[in-house]
Amino acid sequence: MIYLVFAHPYPSQSRANRALFDAVRDLPGVEVCSLYDRYPDFDIDVAAEQAALSRAQLVLWMHPVYWYSVPALLKHWFDKVLAYGWAYGDGSAALRGKGCLWVASTGGTREAYAATGIHERPFGEFSRPIEETARFCRMNWLEPFIVHGAHEINEAELAAHAASLRERLQAWLAAHDGRAGLPP
Repeated sequence: MIYLVFAHPYPSQSRANRALFDAVRDLPGVEVCSLYDRYPDFDIDVAAEQAALSRAQLVLWMHPVYWYSVPALLKHWFDKVLAYGWAYGDGSAALRGKGCLWVASTGGTREAYAATGIHERPFGEFSRPIEETARFCRMNWLEPFIVHGAHEINEAELAAHAASLRERLQAWLAAHDGRAGLPP
C-alpha cells in the first residue's frame, strides 16, 4: 500500500499540487490522507496515522514548499506521528525499510535555486531536513519528485509532470507485490 500524505492548506487554490494529487489519488493501492481536510483543528489522530503508516510500503509526502520547508500542519504531523519509540529511538522499527517519496512544488523556477538565483543555493540544500526526517526514521529516501515554477509552468508541462508521477507510482505498484522498501 502507498500512503499519500497530502498537505496543502488551500487545495482548491492549488494548481500544481491539485494536478499531481488528482493524477495519483485513484490508483489502486493508494490510501490518501488530506491533512488539512482531515485535521482542520490540527488535532491529529496519532494512532490512526501510525496504523496507516504501518500498513504502507511506500509513504508519499506531497505539498507545496513554504519558506523552504513543509506547511505547518505537515510539520505538526511529523512532530506528533513520527514519535520517539515508534518511528525512531531505541528499538523502534515501525518505518524501517519503508520507501519515502517526497513530492513537492516550488514557486521558484529551477534557475531560482542556483548560486546566481534568487535563493542563492541549489534546491537540494533545502531538501535536507525533509530527507533527514525520513532517514532518521530509517526509511529509504527515494529520488524526490519536484515541480519547480509551479505558478509559471503551462498546462501542458503540468499535465506532463502529473502523468510522469502517475507512471512512476504505477511502475512501483507493478513491481511491489508485498515487498517493501524498493525504489519507485
